[in-house]
Amino acid sequence: MKLLRVGTAGAERPALLDAGGTLRDLSGLVADIDGALLADGPALDRVRAAAESGELPALDPAGLRIGPPLGRIGKVVCIGLNYHDHARETGAEAPSEPVVFLKAPDTVVGPHDTVLIPRGSVKTDWEVELAVVIGRTARCLGSAEEGLAHVAGYAVAHDVSEREFQLERGGTWDKGKNCETFNPLGPWLVTADEVPDPQRLPLRLWVNGELKQDGTTADQIFPVGEVVRYLSRFMTLYPGDVVNTGTPAGVAMGRPEPKPYLRAGDVVELEIEGLGRQRQELKDA
Repeated sequence: MKLLRVGTAGAERPALLDAGGTLRDLSGLVADIDGALLADGPALDRVRAAAESGELPALDPAGLRIGPPLGRIGKVVCIGLNYHDHARETGAEAPSEPVVFLKAPDTVVGPHDTVLIPRGSVKTDWEVELAVVIGRTARCLGSAEEGLAHVAGYAVAHDVSEREFQLERGGTWDKGKNCETFNPLGPWLVTADEVPDPQRLPLRLWVNGELKQDGTTADQIFPVGEVVRYLSRFMTLYPGDVVNTGTPAGVAMGRPEPKPYLRAGDVVELEIEGLGRQRQELKDA
C-alpha cells in the first residue's frame, strides 16, 4: 500500500493512493498513519481490504498539500557514510561499524514543502536517502533477517545538511543536521510487502534540473536489515521511528571547488524508484 497524509501542516488526514492512482480518504477508518497503526496488524488488514474494495471516498488532489506520510514520529535515526561511493568522494575510509546520529522529529516536513536555508549558512547541501519506518518494537535483535522483519515500510527522505555547522563548528554532527525543515519525507509510506528487496532501489537527485546523484541502495555498506539489527543493540526502536539509511555519491561537499552549495531560489527534486518523488524550493530563513 501507498499510505500518505494530506492537508495543511499540523492538520493532515490519512489517505492512500490506490492501485489505479486514485487518492482515497482513510479518515473514516483510521485516526492517523502513525506507529500505533503500523503496529496494529488487524487495523492494517482493514485498511488493505478497504483499499481493495474500491469503496473508500475519493479525494480531489488539486491544490491539496501532501504532508509527511507519518505522524507522531518518535525519533529519526540516521546513518552516515553508508555508501561506498559517498565515502570515497568525501575522502573517508568505509566505516567498520555504522556511523549513527539523530535528527529531531520536528525537522520532518512534507515532500514538497519549502526548505529553509539557515541564517549564516554558507554550505547547505543535499542528500537523497532511503527512509525505513519501524513497525515492530526492535530490541537487541539477533540477525539482519530479524531487522527486516521489523520494518513496516519505506519512504523517500531528503537529509538536508549544513556542512559548516556539521563539520567545522566543533562537537557532533547534530548542529548541521537539525535545522528547521531539514528532513522532507514522502510522498508515500510504501508498505514493506511492496518492496521485496530494499537493496535494489535506484535513487536520484537533481538541482535546478541537473542530475547530481544517481545511485542504488545496492551500494550500501550496511544494508537495511543490518542497520536495524545494529541500532537495536544500542537503542530500542519503536513503531513509528524512522531510520535514514545514508546517501550515495554526488553531494555538493564532494564536488570540486567552488562547491555548488544550495542557495535561495534553487529547486531540488529527488526520487527513489517505486517510492515517489519530492520537489522543494529553497528560501532563506
